[in-house]
Amino acid sequence: MFSSVFSQSIVNRAQKNRLVKIKLVNIRDFALDKHKTVDDRPYGGGSGMIIKVDVIARALESLKPKPFSILLSTGGKKYTQKKAGNYSKKKAVAIICGHYEGVDSRVEKLVDEVISIGDYILTGGEIASMVIIDSVTRLLPKVINLDSVKSESFSKSHFLEYPQYTRPENFRRLKVPKVLLRGNHQQISTWRKKEALKKTKELRPDL
Repeated sequence: MFSSVFSQSIVNRAQKNRLVKIKLVNIRDFALDKHKTVDDRPYGGGSGMIIKVDVIARALESLKPKPFSILLSTGGKKYTQKKAGNYSKKKAVAIICGHYEGVDSRVEKLVDEVISIGDYILTGGEIASMVIIDSVTRLLPKVINLDSVKSESFSKSHFLEYPQYTRPENFRRLKVPKVLLRGNHQQISTWRKKEALKKTKELRPDL
């Protein structure tokens, strides 16, 4: 699952250029019984299986130097671009992917932060971890053009990105705004700021 994503595009290029190192850890390697059991039934009853705290603890403790650790959970703090920026400044980050019915709640005491990428349920935390890895990797130095990062949605301006256009100039009566065709950079800059604010108010007033 991970190789199909991380062997493509910007993340793949960042790895080849040694700008980021992604290491996958199989928690079954830290189970002590012969069956490599990593989960068990929940105390108090209920459906599903719970990932064991002792297995997670041994896996985390095997990582040297000690990384900033994140547990993915629907009950965690909302993941944002600001958090992506914070994580990009960490020397190392470990992401724990939940699965089955979840993980033993005591794992929350072992990590630095509990994070959710949104108010919906996935079959496992693997896809959520890929979202975080991708969004953090692209913020690392030399991975992509710095000017591109500054103009993106959810940048430090807290506005969505302004509308973008390319050829053809007129497509089925949908025309490119004239201000973008005149070559007046000051007018273009003013227009982009106004449109970014307008777009943010319409689509994401919470920002």
